[in-house]
Amino acid sequence: MDFSYPAEVEQFRADLRAWLSANLTEELIDARRPSGRDDAVFDKLRAWNATMADAGWAAVSWPVEYGGRGATVLEQLVYTEETTRARAPLPLNVIGMNNIAPAIMQYGTESQKTTLLRRMMRADDIWCQGMSEPDAGSDLAALRTRAVRDGDDFVVTGQKIWTSLGHKAKWCQLYVRTDPEAPKHKGISCLIVDMTLPGIEARPLVTLNGDTDFAEVFLHDVRVPADALLGPLNGGWQVATTTLSHERAGAARLYAELELRLDELVADLAEAGDALTDPVVLRRLGEIAVRIKYLEVLCQRSISASLHGGSEKTAFGSASLAKTVWGEIGQQLAALAFDVLGTRGVHGRWSDYRLTSRSLTIAGGTTQITKNITAQRVLGLPRR
Repeated sequence: MDFSYPAEVEQFRADLRAWLSANLTEELIDARRPSGRDDAVFDKLRAWNATMADAGWAAVSWPVEYGGRGATVLEQLVYTEETTRARAPLPLNVIGMNNIAPAIMQYGTESQKTTLLRRMMRADDIWCQGMSEPDAGSDLAALRTRAVRDGDDFVVTGQKIWTSLGHKAKWCQLYVRTDPEAPKHKGISCLIVDMTLPGIEARPLVTLNGDTDFAEVFLHDVRVPADALLGPLNGGWQVATTTLSHERAGAARLYAELELRLDELVADLAEAGDALTDPVVLRRLGEIAVRIKYLEVLCQRSISASLHGGSEKTAFGSASLAKTVWGEIGQQLAALAFDVLGTRGVHGRWSDYRLTSRSLTIAGGTTQITKNITAQRVLGLPRR
């Protein structure tokens, strides 16, 4: 791995640090993990997204013509590390900006690009992604939601679940089956759907910690204009693959976020009595610190592969392995925090994290799926 930073990248870092120092307030830092229950916090973060977008810091990897900076891989790496360590809130449209926007840039019409992208960046419109279904979680090819062409429309019927911000979204990148006779992964199309269309019902889902950040979405004979198709008919698998492999340095957020959480935990333990003199606690902290360092190396190997022209297949496989490790470390850290601090005083946030950490090995690709990707693409094992 070679991450020597040329002068222009260091200037990029300095400019970003200066802007964050001048604009990122403690109030925004405290609000960086929004709950679906608090509309005031949601609106505050929405305004922050607009501030970042207007200053050109919301989506640095995007091309300049869409409001980004056309950042290089190294600049993306610096951006991810600096914003994470500064504890800047993630975009409300984080799935949209990292996953959906690249597909619109590649497959969308000019009208879709000019109408949708900048509003997504500013969080003027909230986006969701309709992939998971009750019987098709991480297995996109198993989806059953149907779209049948009828004149100038597709008529869509089906159900999606675990749709992030689905009940707040204006737009949805929806994956539907348009050819039931084709092999499972070849009969899927992608639609950009206005969530205000008649026949769409979004019901918030309450998670273990009481948040409502997800929704169950029902589609009852929804008429979606045919020009809402993103990419070729029955080419949704290709769109999804493009979507999920766009960010070149986003993996850096995995280890940077865990480093930050570990620092916060050590600080809280130091305030909570003699926890840091307990050899069992120290051993568990040391194990987590070592695993985070290993995760950093793994993520940087994936980034380095992209930087130096390595195989896209290998880079994607390494990123899948990193996601698996990240989820396991997050759960390990949450368990330690709760075991020692429980729900005491201001440290009650660790009990919340203990509950939410159960999703880390599910959201964004279950551990079972990501291990299969690692086995096939990294280890070269046969598909079973």
